[in-house]
Amino acid sequence: MTAFTESVVEDAALAWLEALGYAALNGPEIAADTPAAKRSDPNYRDVVLEGRLRQALVRLNPGLPPEALEDAFRRLVRLEGPTLEARNRALHHLLGDGVTVEYRLPDGSIRGAQAQVIDFDDADNNDWLAVNQFTVSENKHTRRPDVILFINGLPLALIELKNAADENATIWSAFQQFQTYKAELPTLFAYPPVNPPPSTKLQDFLGEYQSDTLPGAA
Repeated sequence: MTAFTESVVEDAALAWLEALGYAALNGPEIAADTPAAKRSDPNYRDVVLEGRLRQALVRLNPGLPPEALEDAFRRLVRLEGPTLEARNRALHHLLGDGVTVEYRLPDGSIRGAQAQVIDFDDADNNDWLAVNQFTVSENKHTRRPDVILFINGLPLALIELKNAADENATIWSAFQQFQTYKAELPTLFAYPPVNPPPSTKLQDFLGEYQSDTLPGAA
């Protein structure tokens, strides 16, 4: 009989996500030094799947020239803001409103545009990817979240899995694991809103972050 371990839960979660339409990849198999590499940094400091993000920007913005798409790419991978919460807020404005870019026309004039990052009208036009055991290193800390969900190459959700057969594996222990990730991996946590436990503890992470900054919020 197979022992009921966290890896069993992880495999089941990936199967469920695949049934929802996500592609699923194993983190170690897409590292920068592997034949199927999807990452660019062999030291695991990158948190965005840059190739998938570039492909999405081209697909979603067929009318924009390469220099405008490169500008949008830079703004998405180098989020601005003095704090983690500010960078997170800025990112979600970019997702909802698009990335403001400018480019030069043949006549020398400058035109502005909004580069779309996610297609909210056609979900199938986005790149949905679940990656397990995705190693991230920052500030001498190395962590490997159970599952990260990427949309168009951006890490927009983290899933922390616990073994249901372990009486010490509670939603609060998962929440504390998120707190550790937040403290040690701020670059990663600039992207996803936290996966909240059932209480107002969400504010512990977001501080003064307002829900109306999320795309689609009223």
